[in-house]
Amino acid sequence: MTKALLKWADLFPGCPVLVVGDLMLDEFIFGQVSRISPEAPVPVVEVQRRSYVPGGAANTAANVAALGATPSLAGLVGADANADHVRDLLRTLGVNVGPVVADPARPTTTKTRILAGTQQVVRIDQERPSPMSAEVEAALLDAVRRALPAARACVLSDYGKGVVTPTFAAAVIALANAAGVPTVVDPKGVDYAKYRGATVVKPNQLEAGKVLNRDLRTSEEVDAAGRDLLTLLGPTTAILITRGPQGMSLFTPGGDAFHVPTSAREVYDVTGAGDTVAGTMAVTLAVGGGLEAACQLATAAAAVVVGKVGTATCSLAELRAGG
Repeated sequence: MTKALLKWADLFPGCPVLVVGDLMLDEFIFGQVSRISPEAPVPVVEVQRRSYVPGGAANTAANVAALGATPSLAGLVGADANADHVRDLLRTLGVNVGPVVADPARPTTTKTRILAGTQQVVRIDQERPSPMSAEVEAALLDAVRRALPAARACVLSDYGKGVVTPTFAAAVIALANAAGVPTVVDPKGVDYAKYRGATVVKPNQLEAGKVLNRDLRTSEEVDAAGRDLLTLLGPTTAILITRGPQGMSLFTPGGDAFHVPTSAREVYDVTGAGDTVAGTMAVTLAVGGGLEAACQLATAAAAVVVGKVGTATCSLAELRAGG
């Protein structure tokens, strides 16, 4: 990693970043299978242990914390035991959960994976992905409004679970712009109009193709897609298309495409890598680095995370060593 990039990484510790979006709890139940149920032709898993990790926007906040920055998280939980699990877990990681709002009408979004040895047997999802009510949206937006003045960057993490509605996304981006706070969007779905005005929107190659209703197979097709997405999102929003083994491609209004090759040596698991990219970009922008520096540091952080198994984070020490 160049001295110029290390200069930005040196500024990460203590930098305040606000993460807003669909937070989740990932639960893993580990056990072993030694018999088939007499009730149905299914394996019987004898539970040995459980573990919990933050997911969705909560994982983005965990990534921000791992880089030494100081994240706050605004999102929804239910009035249930899993809400306590995810809050306690995030506090342990150094995430401020003060802006998290409880919505008794929905469960805490939870993905439970049951594994026998290393084999996943089944996944159980607890969620209510419908849009939040007007009253809950107003309460969450008020929490964002109170948290933004202390932040130097914002991540809008959309997992399609009902938090990042068009009205809510537009309101958060407007508040961030009014406060002079750059916003990094981790998008979902095909309605990208709701992200207009953000600093940068970060789809992966498959997501970008779905928005434009076409396949992106070649570098030329990715370049054309980047330019088309710039037109869709307006004159102030950049596009970063993450491309897996081909790295990342940044497109800025009025500028040339900027391509960053991947630095991953071995890829074991890409789970959560998008959260790592969004969090690293936000922290870099928060300390004054530009979009190109943010892309380069995010690429290096993602290379660390894909070399680990499961939902993971990249520490500041790993980022420096990996570069």
